[in-house]
Amino acid sequence: MTTTKTIIPAQATHPGTLIKDELDVIPELNQRKLAKELDVKPSFLNEIIKGKRPVTADIAILLEKTLGISADYWMKFQSQYEIDKARVKQKNIKKIKNIELWSIIKEYVPVLYFKKCGYLKEDIAKDIESIKTIYNVNSIDGLVTSFSKNKYTFYRKSEKLKINEKNMFAWSSLAEYEAKNQNINTFNFDNLNQLCLNLNTIFYENKNTVERVKEVLNQFGVKMLLIEKLEKTPIDGFSFWSDNNPAIALTLRYNRIDNFAFTIMHEIAHIDLHLKKDRNQKFLDLTKKENIDKYEKEADQYAQENLISKICWNDIIENYLPLDDDKIKNIGDKYKINPAILLGRISYEMNYYAMQTTIDKKMN
Repeated sequence: MTTTKTIIPAQATHPGTLIKDELDVIPELNQRKLAKELDVKPSFLNEIIKGKRPVTADIAILLEKTLGISADYWMKFQSQYEIDKARVKQKNIKKIKNIELWSIIKEYVPVLYFKKCGYLKEDIAKDIESIKTIYNVNSIDGLVTSFSKNKYTFYRKSEKLKINEKNMFAWSSLAEYEAKNQNINTFNFDNLNQLCLNLNTIFYENKNTVERVKEVLNQFGVKMLLIEKLEKTPIDGFSFWSDNNPAIALTLRYNRIDNFAFTIMHEIAHIDLHLKKDRNQKFLDLTKKENIDKYEKEADQYAQENLISKICWNDIIENYLPLDDDKIKNIGDKYKINPAILLGRISYEMNYYAMQTTIDKKMN
C-alpha cells in the first residue's frame, strides 16, 4: 500500500476566485449582471467572490447554468477549500507551537553551536526533532527535566571553575549521541593491559598521535570521540558506557602530548576501575589542579603508573636527581617514554615548573 504525501498550500483558495476569473474573461459580464442572472443581491455575490460566503449547492446549480461550469465542480472546489482551510489552520497552530517550543529550547540548548557544527538546518520542525535526538529525550519537557537533573553533577569536582551549565550539558549529550553512531570491535576488559602498552608506544613515537590512538582504541573495542568545545566547558575527558562498548570523549583543549596521554589513561582508568563495576556511571573530568574525589584520585594514580612505571619513577629519584633536559631524554629513551610525559609528572610532583626546558610538548 502506498501513501501520497499531502501538500498543504500556503493558503486555501476559495471558489469565489474562479467566479472573479470568469468575470475577467467575459467582457459582457460583470458582478451586477451575474448577480441578476443568479437572482441574488450584488452584495451577496460580492461576499462569495471575496471568500466571505460559501458556494452552496443552490448557488452551484445556478453557476452551472450561467457560467457552464458543472455544479459538481463547484461543490468539489468548495469542499477542497474547506479541507485546505482546516489544514492551513492546523499547520499554523503547529508552527506557532514549534516557535514556542523553540523559544524554550534556546534557554537550555546552545543552538548556534549546533548550527555551526551542522546539526541544525534552519527548519524549525526538523531542528526540534534533531535536538530531541541529540539529547535523547522524547519531548521538550523531557529536555528540561534532564537538564535540571544533570546540571549539578558538573560541580562535583570543583566549584572554582567557571562553567556554563547549558554548554556543558550540550557537550556531554553530543558526545553520547555521537558514540551511539559508532560501530567498532567487541570490547574485553582482559585486553586493557595490552591496550595501555600499545598506547604508550604511540605516545613515545608521537607521530599522527590522535589518529593512531583512535585507531588502536577502536581495535580494542573502545569508542573515541573528539567533540569541539564550547565556551566555559573546561573538560579534559568524558568516559561512559555506550551500548556494548566503553567510550571516551575529548575536547583536545591543549595540543600537548603529556596532557593528551594523561587524559586518555585517566579515562581508561575509569573504564577499568569504575565502569567495570557499574556501567551506568559517567565520568566527566574537568580541568583541575588536584582531585578530591575518590574515583578521580584512583584514576590519576592508574594513569600515572601506566604512563610511568614505579620502576622508572624510583630509578629517577634514586639515580637522576637533580634533573635536566638531557637526563629526562635519556630516561625517556631507556624506558620508551615520551620525555614530555616524564617532564609533566616531574614538574607536577617535584615542582620543576620553573625549569628552563627545550623538551617539545607539542603533539604531532
